[in-house]
Amino acid sequence: MAAPIRTLPLIAALALGLAACQKDGEPAEAKARGASAQTVTVANPQSRSLPRSITVSGPVAAVEEMQLGVELSGLRVTRLAVDVGQQVRRGQVLLILDHRMLDADLVQANAALREADAGAALARANLARGENLARDKFISAMQLDELRAARTQAEARLGTARAARDSTALRRSFADLRAPADGLISKRLVQPGQVVSAGMELLRLIKDGRLEWRAELPSEQLARVSPGDVIALVSRDGTRVDGRVRAVTPGVDAATRTGTVYADLPQPGTLQPGAFLEGRIDTGLVQAVVVPAAAVVLRDGFSTVFTVDAKGLAHQVRIEAGTRDNGQVEVRSGLKAGDRVVLAGAGFLADGDAVRVVDATQPAATP
Repeated sequence: MAAPIRTLPLIAALALGLAACQKDGEPAEAKARGASAQTVTVANPQSRSLPRSITVSGPVAAVEEMQLGVELSGLRVTRLAVDVGQQVRRGQVLLILDHRMLDADLVQANAALREADAGAALARANLARGENLARDKFISAMQLDELRAARTQAEARLGTARAARDSTALRRSFADLRAPADGLISKRLVQPGQVVSAGMELLRLIKDGRLEWRAELPSEQLARVSPGDVIALVSRDGTRVDGRVRAVTPGVDAATRTGTVYADLPQPGTLQPGAFLEGRIDTGLVQAVVVPAAAVVLRDGFSTVFTVDAKGLAHQVRIEAGTRDNGQVEVRSGLKAGDRVVLAGAGFLADGDAVRVVDATQPAATP
């Protein structure tokens, strides 16, 4: 029994040595990890107001494009007074048809009107004389009635002749195609010498020269747009053109699930109808969580940030990025209150890396 008692001091000494080795090794490992840690700066997500916008493409079109034609058939175009791209005024003559036959009809109608007018004047005079004679009993009551009937018939013939003259004059006016409103000639479909027919489209007129931009939006985006919202377009030559939403369709198409936004362009500049342009619709301000743009990196095609925990370890977090504005990126999901996001040095980190946080005024080390 003596031998085991002698080994007790040896075992105790070995245990103390192992404990000392463990205490000495922990600071060494921590020091090694601290030495290899990357120096970074961090920032906290902030809440601020961001402009909300929708970017979508659509065509430029006329607000109201009028298709112009004549109401006569079988007449030849003798003169075309305008061409494509020309500004016209309301009432301006755009096109003239051969009106020689119409002029002759109008002369005949005027002559018939004068004849009927003379007949009515004669009938009124005969009736006036007959009434004087009837008072003195020189004619009978039946003769007086006949004079009154003749007066009535003559006035009816005068009314018929006047209506015929007015109809002929109106028909003659149809030979001159006039602009129904101020505007811009956008298309010409007729040539001088061409024989036209009633209802045939001859010219197109953009009323008042007004253009608009139209965009098809899905229902969830359409609900965010309201009349009065500002839009911004960029023309092919790089010029910015501003407009304002005039109307939004009250519903969506059952087949496409989209609705249409109509935006007025008061100063279209060089924009032309038919141009297909990308536009940004500003839909107002929204309160959002943002981080500096330098904190957002792309990993596997997704927007990613790195957060730092209390132990000094970096964690890769995938976020849903939204609007970018003045060096800030909206974070719609992925972060929570109190997170510390790596700012400088985020592009060199991997998930689980040890980091050393320094003040933002100090430069972050790079590998």
